[in-house]
Amino acid sequence: MDELTERQKLILSLVVRDYIETAQPVGSKNLIERCKLKMSSATIRNEMAALTEAGYLRQPHTSAGRVPTEEGYRYFVTHFVYQTDLPDATRNTISHQFYQARQDVEQWMHLAASILAHQSRAASLITAPHTERARYKHLELISTQGRQVLMVLVLVGGEVSQQILTLAEPVSQEQLSNAANRLNEVCQSRTTEELASLNPSGDALEKDILTLVLQDMNRGEQRASGEIYLDGLTNVLSEPEFIESDDARRAIRLFEERTLLQDLLARTMVNSHVGGVQVLIGGEGEWQELRQCSVVLARYGIPGAATGALGVFGPMRMSYARTIPTVRFMADLLSGLVSETMVGDES
Repeated sequence: MDELTERQKLILSLVVRDYIETAQPVGSKNLIERCKLKMSSATIRNEMAALTEAGYLRQPHTSAGRVPTEEGYRYFVTHFVYQTDLPDATRNTISHQFYQARQDVEQWMHLAASILAHQSRAASLITAPHTERARYKHLELISTQGRQVLMVLVLVGGEVSQQILTLAEPVSQEQLSNAANRLNEVCQSRTTEELASLNPSGDALEKDILTLVLQDMNRGEQRASGEIYLDGLTNVLSEPEFIESDDARRAIRLFEERTLLQDLLARTMVNSHVGGVQVLIGGEGEWQELRQCSVVLARYGIPGAATGALGVFGPMRMSYARTIPTVRFMADLLSGLVSETMVGDES
């Protein structure tokens, strides 16, 4: 079937919405009674049979009604809900929650994960803003005990890393501070490539510290994303599809094994534009762990400075009409916060 008729579009939309709401196969009588359709049962059955033959619906049992297929959900998302917006009241409530919070990135991440899980009634994930190209901002070297030194590196965009160094011999705090000050002067706002070409005129300590700084920045650039925050997994496990099922265990595995989650984010977000929403239905043939699931993802932040990803994970029967606009709005809101507080002074 190349193109659906208006009546078939209506029936497909109603079947998907009814199944999302009830988790029960939808029959012609259900549609007539619940949706007040002015059609005969025979007409609806014929159209549902045509939609089944076209691959948009399926019939779990001979005597049962129909349920959407992956293609049915994709058609529904593309044609009926992708461009919908959140109600103004919901947008205002979410914005108010954020602007009441302290200007603290970690608090924003926890709050965003909580709001996404609550609004979608599914599981949420969000990654902290991550610099796409590491750029040096500030270094502190603090003597702790003996030959041990705490190195604190701050990057443009706000990322901070800390590590304990063990030097070949004890060095005074004054020497450490002088070395950090000299490096801060020559390294300010430089990328890893620019730092690698430097040949500091200072002593061996400065050269050793610069080597460690470069290694730290390179590791940061190789990470697919920042720290991952999760919320609402119990929402998913309480859905009928996941109660005592292998699908539930596979879904939990995706969340527990961060390498799988990192792979999902890296492969779906790498070419996405900020604010754009991607909907993965049934794992799209690539992720077996998501065979009975859907994921709605978006990228947020400022390209070239700091970006992250956020999304919602749930059964294929998730409420796309509520989830997609929520994810899109949250991505826009977080992009604004990143712009105002993390890169505003650098732009």
